[in-house]
Amino acid sequence: MSEQAGRYQRSFGGMVGAMVVLVAVVLAWVGFRALTTSPPENPVQTVDYRADVPAAKRAADFDLVAPPTLPDGWRATTVTFTDEPEQHWHLGVLTDAGRYVGLEQGRQSAGSMVHRYVDERAQRGTPVRVGSTSWATWTDPGGDTALVRRDGGTTTLVVGHDVPRSDLVSYTSSLR
Repeated sequence: MSEQAGRYQRSFGGMVGAMVVLVAVVLAWVGFRALTTSPPENPVQTVDYRADVPAAKRAADFDLVAPPTLPDGWRATTVTFTDEPEQHWHLGVLTDAGRYVGLEQGRQSAGSMVHRYVDERAQRGTPVRVGSTSWATWTDPGGDTALVRRDGGTTTLVVGHDVPRSDLVSYTSSLR
């Protein structure tokens, strides 16, 4: 083994200098990318839920409901009908204020749907009238409010996050 020094002297100062240069290059790259790229205007895609409703209604073994149209400014973002292991209908929309409203429907019990789509610690509130029908209300500490109805073995749940109850009632009354 030779005791001669390498081609350069290794020192703490040299290491710090190299780190400063590396950090400067990374910051320059991040700054360049921030200036030359723009985020998408709205990453959430709109879907045409009305195209899926007829097939889902034919396949469902329950009275599947959906709004014929959405209120002005509202848009559908997710729609699914699951046939197995249990039939389930889902329609997710965003309000004109960008708040989420979900329609969930299936043969599951009201309690299990509240547990799954609202919160394990949801509290039952005062029922509300939607048309001529009474709907149970459920809320959670995180700002979710749900209207729930069990009819003929089918549970229908409409849940909104930070959505005024009046908007949920109006949306629910539009379901056909």
